[in-house]
Amino acid sequence: MASNRSATEAPFVPNQRSGEPETFGFGSYDSDNEGPFQEWNPTAESLRPVRGRHRVAKTKQRGGFARSSTVLGVGVIAAVSGAGMASAQSGKAPVAISMPDMPNVGSVFEDDDTPDEPEGSTAPLSQAGLIAADTQQGTTDAGEALRARIMQQAESQQDAFDLKAAEAAQTAAAKKAADQAAEEKKEAEAKEAAAKKKAEEEAAKKKEAERLAALAKQYTLPTSSYTITSTFGQAGPYWSSGYHTGLDFAAPTGTLLKAVHSGTITQAGWDGSYGYKTVLTLDDGTEIWYAHQSSISVSVGQKVGTGDVIGRVGATGNVTGAHCHLEVHTAGSGNGIDPAAWLRSKGLSV
Repeated sequence: MASNRSATEAPFVPNQRSGEPETFGFGSYDSDNEGPFQEWNPTAESLRPVRGRHRVAKTKQRGGFARSSTVLGVGVIAAVSGAGMASAQSGKAPVAISMPDMPNVGSVFEDDDTPDEPEGSTAPLSQAGLIAADTQQGTTDAGEALRARIMQQAESQQDAFDLKAAEAAQTAAAKKAADQAAEEKKEAEAKEAAAKKKAEEEAAKKKEAERLAALAKQYTLPTSSYTITSTFGQAGPYWSSGYHTGLDFAAPTGTLLKAVHSGTITQAGWDGSYGYKTVLTLDDGTEIWYAHQSSISVSVGQKVGTGDVIGRVGATGNVTGAHCHLEVHTAGSGNGIDPAAWLRSKGLSV
């Protein structure tokens, strides 16, 4: 609230009659009319409204002038107080009140002879109403501006959140695609490795088959017509070691026995429980034993080839029937190895 300059104090005029100071308001006397003052009420004749500047009609120079200045001061205070109360009640910011410069109270009261100044030449005594409206409009604009800033900040935050979410989704999608590509690559490599392994296995089998086929041309079974009656490692009371040490090819007596591979005859003759036995030693040192023969057709030191006849099936020695007892002894094998497995390793099917 703007501060106002104190009104110029009314001149002091002593009472003409009693010599006492003249008082204002009721009970005071007019020195010209010899009577008490009446209450002053402005009327249309005594007060002319003028835009831009308040004017008060000329009154008596003594008590009337004092009353006019008193009423004017009260009006100014009321206007200023009203503007302040309006600001306090509206909850808005304090409203500035524009007041004209008042060098003295006498300048407010002018003679009737003073020419009227142009309309709007002097600032109004109080602009409380206009300032309050302007302040209301300014407050509304400020509120809209604040609301616009809040909305802009919210939109910016939403845009930042959306951008972050989009980046996160893009990163997740890229990671998922990379993981999927890696998984597909891994599966493709596994399939390729499996196919390669399968191809290698098939190639190895084919190679082994070719090798065995070639060996089969070099090796042969001891007899062409037979029945397997006892296998290697079979347990029973018929064998002194407690288990069977060879492979029995049962066949009628006199069935031809052939050399399974080329080699040298290293033994030929009687051998106790084996009966008539022939030993064929191959070039790698493996020994092939033929036992229980009815006759021997070769002699020690003789060179034989695959399929050559070396004797005939019989039932000599410790036997229960005619058959060829075949044993295979490799270097360091002791009692020998399974003849069936050895024959299969040479491409032969037992």
